[in-house]
Amino acid sequence: MWLLLSVCVFCLLGCSAGQDRATLWRGNDHSGRCQYTFTVPSPSETSCSPTVSGGPEMEGLKARLSLLEVLVARLTGGEIGGPGAGLQEALTQAMGERILLQGEKARLERDVEGLQRRMEEMRRETERLQSRPCYPQSPLLPPSIPLQDSGLRPAGDPAWQYGGNPVLQELKAEVTEIPAPSPEGREDSTGCGELISIGEPVSHRKADSIAGKYGVWMQDPEAVAPYGGKMVWRIDTVGSEVRQLFGYEDIDQLSKGFPSKVLLLPEPVESTGATLYRGSLYYQRRRSRTLLRYDLASESIAARRDLPHAGFHGQFPYSWGGYTDVDLGVDEQGLWAVYSTNKAKGVIVVSQLDPHSLAVKRSWETSIRKTSVANAFVICGRLYTVASYTAANTTINFMFDTATGQGKEVALPFRNKYRYNSMVDYNHAQRKLFAWDNFHIVSYDVRLGRQ
Repeated sequence: MWLLLSVCVFCLLGCSAGQDRATLWRGNDHSGRCQYTFTVPSPSETSCSPTVSGGPEMEGLKARLSLLEVLVARLTGGEIGGPGAGLQEALTQAMGERILLQGEKARLERDVEGLQRRMEEMRRETERLQSRPCYPQSPLLPPSIPLQDSGLRPAGDPAWQYGGNPVLQELKAEVTEIPAPSPEGREDSTGCGELISIGEPVSHRKADSIAGKYGVWMQDPEAVAPYGGKMVWRIDTVGSEVRQLFGYEDIDQLSKGFPSKVLLLPEPVESTGATLYRGSLYYQRRRSRTLLRYDLASESIAARRDLPHAGFHGQFPYSWGGYTDVDLGVDEQGLWAVYSTNKAKGVIVVSQLDPHSLAVKRSWETSIRKTSVANAFVICGRLYTVASYTAANTTINFMFDTATGQGKEVALPFRNKYRYNSMVDYNHAQRKLFAWDNFHIVSYDVRLGRQ
C-alpha cells in the first residue's frame, strides 16, 4: 500500500516537472476494476481537440489547396481583368492567326500550281517556236496604198478595199484558198524524212500483273492474211520462259484487256526486242544470238539464223538492262537489227536483214555506245537513240543516217511519262512510236521532215 502511494506521488511530481516523459497511471474504472494507463506526449501535436489546427501537415495541405484554387481561377478567367483573361485572349488570337495562316498557305499553293502550269505551257511554246522557221512575207500582195491620199475614194470604203483593183481582189481570194503551211514548214505527211518532233505519250492500257512491268507490243505495218492491220499483239517479258503471244482485234480491245488470240511460241523470247512484219513475228531466242521468224498463219518457225558476232544475254544491253542486246525493228525500208559486237567494242551496230532468210544484207558501225543509251529505233533508214529511260523529260540524243554513214548529236524532247521505258519501236503505217513504260502501253505521234 505504501509502495503504491509512493509511485503515485512520484508520477504527480514528474508531471509537474515536465511533459516530455512517459507516465503510468493506475486506478479503478467506473465498474471498480483496476486500470493502468500509459501516456507518451506527442512531439508535434499540442492538443487532441478538434477545434485546434492539425499541425504542419494540415497547414501545408491548406496552402497547396489555396494555390490550386488561384491557378484554376486564372485559367478560367475567374479574375476579371487578371492574368486569366489575358491568357484566354492570347489563345483566341493565336487560333485566329493560325486559321489565317492556313488560308494563306492554301492560296500560295494554288498560286504555285498555277505558275507551274504556266511554266510548262511556256516551255512547250518555246520549244515549238524554236523549231519553227521564219517565213518571209508573201510576195503576191503589194503593200497597202493609202487611198485617202490618192484622191480616188476614202480608205474605209469597202468597194475600194485592196485598191479597188478587181485583179487584186481575185488574187486575194485565190491566196486565201491556198492551204497554210505545216507548223514546221517542212513536214512530210506521206514519205520519208528526218525526225522533227515527237508528241506527248498516249496511254492505252496498264498491265495486269508484275509480269507486265516490261514488255513489247506491236501492230503489223504491212499485215497479211489471216490477220489485218488493226490486230494488236503483245508479249509480257518478265519471266524465265516467256512464250505467250496475245492478240487483240484492235486497240480498243487491247484497252479493255480482251484478247481474241493467244499463241504459245515454240521457243522462249529474250527481252523486249521483238517486232512484227508481213505476217511474221521476229524475235531473239532466249540466251542466244539466234534470230527466229515465227509465221503467224501456220503458227510455226519459218526461219532461224544466228546474228554474226552479236552480243547476247547481258553483254551489250541498253542502259536499263533487261538482256536487251539485240533489238529488232521495222521501218519504210524493211527489217533492222540494233546490237553490238566485241569487234565493235560496244558501240551500236545497225544491220539491215533479209525478212525471209534473216541474213544480214548490210551493216553500219556507229559512234555511240549501246550501254550509254536507253532505247533505239529506226525511221526511214535513220537510227535514233533515247538518252534516258527514267527521266520524265529526256531527249532523242543521237541520229545515224545509213544513207550517208554519218551520225550526229540531236536534242529532240521525249517524255517517259511513267519513268521506266523498256521498249520503243516505230510503226511506219501509223507514223507512231510504240513504247512500254513501267506497266503502261503508250504511243507517240511523230513528225518527219521532207527529204
